[in-house]
Amino acid sequence: MRHISTVFVYILLGALAIPASAQQLAPEIPDTPSGKLLTRLINAFNSGEEEQWKDFIRDHWKEKEGSTFERRLEFFTMVYADVGGLILNRIEESDDYFISALLQAKQPSGPFEWVMMSLQADTLPPHKLDMLSVRPGEEPGFEAPEGDLTQEQMLDFLDRYLDNLVSKDQFSGTVLIAKDGKPFYTRAEGLASKRFNVPNQLNTKFNLGSMNKMFTGVAIMQLVEQRKVSLNDPVGKYLPDLPHPEIAEKVTLHHLLTHTSGMQDYWDEVYDAHWWEIKTVDQLAELIFDDSLLFEPGSDFHYSNSGPIVLGMIIEAVTGQDYYDYVREKIHQPAGMTNTDCYEMDTPVPNLAIGYTKMTSDGTPTPDGSWRNNLFTHVVKGGPAGGGFSTVVDLLRFDIALRGNKLIGKESFDTLTTGKTERGRGTWYAYLFQDKTVNGHRIVGHGGGAPGINANLDMYLGSGYTVAVMANYDGAASKVARKIEELLAR
Repeated sequence: MRHISTVFVYILLGALAIPASAQQLAPEIPDTPSGKLLTRLINAFNSGEEEQWKDFIRDHWKEKEGSTFERRLEFFTMVYADVGGLILNRIEESDDYFISALLQAKQPSGPFEWVMMSLQADTLPPHKLDMLSVRPGEEPGFEAPEGDLTQEQMLDFLDRYLDNLVSKDQFSGTVLIAKDGKPFYTRAEGLASKRFNVPNQLNTKFNLGSMNKMFTGVAIMQLVEQRKVSLNDPVGKYLPDLPHPEIAEKVTLHHLLTHTSGMQDYWDEVYDAHWWEIKTVDQLAELIFDDSLLFEPGSDFHYSNSGPIVLGMIIEAVTGQDYYDYVREKIHQPAGMTNTDCYEMDTPVPNLAIGYTKMTSDGTPTPDGSWRNNLFTHVVKGGPAGGGFSTVVDLLRFDIALRGNKLIGKESFDTLTTGKTERGRGTWYAYLFQDKTVNGHRIVGHGGGAPGINANLDMYLGSGYTVAVMANYDGAASKVARKIEELLAR
């Protein structure tokens, strides 16, 4: 099912805005291994020809366990369907083996007109593509001001930035920025329901996407503190009847928490099943054990939504509680998160935002670029891997409780949030938390995204800031969170 994968590719894989025509023309690409690779990639991509895409993959993309030829070809197919080719606007950062660039879509039919592409070339000849990241980019002309800013200047710029997005119908959601647990900037824009013209408010519940993983990670660390589980134990110790011997024997809790288990995803299986009936961890678990492991556990990284499902099963087995009851009782309630849960979407939930996407049910852009609701593109109830709901206020409460050692002790917090697997320059993956350093500022948290779903929590550990952004538009929250990061992480 492409409707999940498209947003995943964008994630992995802006004073007044200056028109594109006013930007610099034909920027020069450095004559370095990374620059040459970027040139080849853009040329192959813009051909629109599958054979040229295949040639690039074969000749210039480094083989990696867990990254199949078909998956890489799917990247070309999906992104090209949305943008119709890419025009280089400027080089953002560059050295011999790394380069990032801002590009504009030739024919943007999807939700993104601007694309930020980053790639890492292998340091050994022939310098093949080692890492590729493609995500929504910022419209040129709305860069954050240089130099030190007063809080008033920062918030004035942020207001104008959000005004610009809202005027173009590119942001619908809520924003909260706090310092040492006290909010000093909040904003709510757009509609929670277009059909009934209901405005978003600060206490509107938005879909978390993958941010539920943080709750699963905290739950596991609570059990580690209680000595009910050990991070290096194999899964089979707690799930002896697991219908997949290789996972039971080789995969540890550490592997599941760091996406190094080799387990695949279960999204296609969800939509082949009666997805509207899936409301328990056991029902989710029935979808994930047919596939073989992509690689030997611990040898590579593959972001997997199946791993946290297994962790949810372990939580239930060890505590004797339903996963949802445990997280509600041990995490949400102690933190005061009164508007957070995995709600069942086939029953009315007060003050809950409907997601809106510019993608059709099969993942292609809507023909006229119109918004469509996403009710039939995600599961009826979230779980250990994602899909619950929360508010920006509750996410702040979660941060306060977590950093204040109300949920787990300081040593466990450090273990939970310290990066284990490097994912790029200054970015690591910890135990179902992301850990990155930007200009000397360490930021931990997680994001989530799918059609009509986007949310982000950033916890600035040194400076005490909390940034929570939630949206019911494709990619809208991540864009705002990155702009705030430019203002805070200086």
